[in-house]
Amino acid sequence: MITNLLFDLDNTILDFDQAERNALRHTLLALGIEPSDAILKRYHEINQAQWKLLEQGKITRSQLKVTRYQLLFREFHLDCSPKEAAHLYESRLGIGHYFVDGALELIRELYGSYRLHLCTNGTSKVQKSRIKSAGLEPYFENIFISEDIGFDKPSIQYFQFCFNRIPDFDRKKALIVGDSLSSDIQGGIQAGLKTVWFNPSRMPASLNITPDYEIDRIRDLLAVLKKEAEC
Repeated sequence: MITNLLFDLDNTILDFDQAERNALRHTLLALGIEPSDAILKRYHEINQAQWKLLEQGKITRSQLKVTRYQLLFREFHLDCSPKEAAHLYESRLGIGHYFVDGALELIRELYGSYRLHLCTNGTSKVQKSRIKSAGLEPYFENIFISEDIGFDKPSIQYFQFCFNRIPDFDRKKALIVGDSLSSDIQGGIQAGLKTVWFNPSRMPASLNITPDYEIDRIRDLLAVLKKEAEC
């Protein structure tokens, strides 16, 4: 029976895409740039690619924060400071929160029946601000933020850090829920956890990463837990 639930934060509990768009719009406007759909879309693509490189250990977090703007401004021929953009964006991103549909209700329903933990690769200052704004702290025994830990998902070092700080942790009775195949699911598999891929867009799975379960509504986690309890 599952006793510990490890949740990713961005695009699993909180809607990061919406937060990203709003923060980026404010950043571009502050720099005198029109936040067109084309530049917003391209930033999102560049940002995702940079995060993949971070997960693979090919760049550092400080490089990621600035490089995504260097690439964006170069591509759109914009004469702006990437460092200033990074500062403006991070300051704005930590303001407010947006829930994934049904996520808060799910967390409230699970609270008290399972031991809940947050596992995120986000920036410490930003994530702590968003978590506090969303009122999530009371529901989670632990909040593991990669920048504080010194390791990122999917590294085994990240997960081992988490396991060592959860009393009486048994990975056979634990499950990780997240939207990223390369970060949450691959990391969970490598760490010996059961995995639930939250895939609301119904994207095709990678051939070499196979989650134990796949759901397209976060509330469907309840059915997964019921099935696990019956095993």
